[in-house]
Amino acid sequence: MAHEKVNGCVILKNLHYNVENNTWVRVIDDSTVVIGMTDIAQNLAGPLLHAKTKKVGTVRKQGKPIATVESGKYVGPVKAPVAGEITKINDALSGDAGMINRSPYNSGWIVEMKADNLADELSNMVSGDDAVAAYKEKIERDNIQACEQIEGADTYD
Repeated sequence: MAHEKVNGCVILKNLHYNVENNTWVRVIDDSTVVIGMTDIAQNLAGPLLHAKTKKVGTVRKQGKPIATVESGKYVGPVKAPVAGEITKINDALSGDAGMINRSPYNSGWIVEMKADNLADELSNMVSGDDAVAAYKEKIERDNIQACEQIEGADTYD
């Protein structure tokens, strides 16, 4: 199975996750990655009204904001799971931040980055069954309510 649902929240097993910051990484090549918010993160934030990314060319350290998202109940950063330079942004988000809610792992990606030291940073993330186990623990520990799929959401079935 390419994904698993934990408390209704989709975890794609082929991605790498920074569980504490609820971000994912899709490896494109040996230094290029696409980054986004997890299904859990978009669910916790609620329906997103605004998403503002840092500009192309911005260099970020791991854990520093690459974007800010805002909903009716939340305003906060999307933290970089890797250090590096932003090489591409998802321009569509400026007009439709809800794309993150509807498709957090596909059309709702946030930025593409050229990572400084990808191999080392990926070793500090989880993927596959380890990601599923880590999110099961986080959901229980943090008492996260079941993810609600917004109408039109990717089902991954």
